[in-house]
Amino acid sequence: MKTLTATTLAALLLPAAFASQCARAQALLDPTRPPASLGVRADGAAAGDGLPRLQSVLIARAGGRQVAVIDGETVRLGDSYKGARVVRMTQTEVELVRGRERQVLRLEPQPAEGAGTGITPAN
Repeated sequence: MKTLTATTLAALLLPAAFASQCARAQALLDPTRPPASLGVRADGAAAGDGLPRLQSVLIARAGGRQVAVIDGETVRLGDSYKGARVVRMTQTEVELVRGRERQVLRLEPQPAEGAGTGITPAN
């Protein structure tokens, strides 16, 4: 049986140790981050038209806790978001009221009528 020298052993173990360090250095993806297709910049702000974007809604069955994320900011039912009061939440919508103005934010963007989405309905 052949005996390994310290130099040989180090030469065998060094690549494995380096590979494990590289694997640990990779950044983890945020599972709560909305997909890039929703037009949200890395800082959480909406890109494009300047309108607020509803990114997620959580409605707990027990206790009735209602939380939404609008442009990266977490809001609860009754909270204020940029001067508007959060008055209603459903699984897919949040309603904001500012004075007499009402705005309903929808979780999924609605395609413009006649716009090609690339998705055809199943028959």
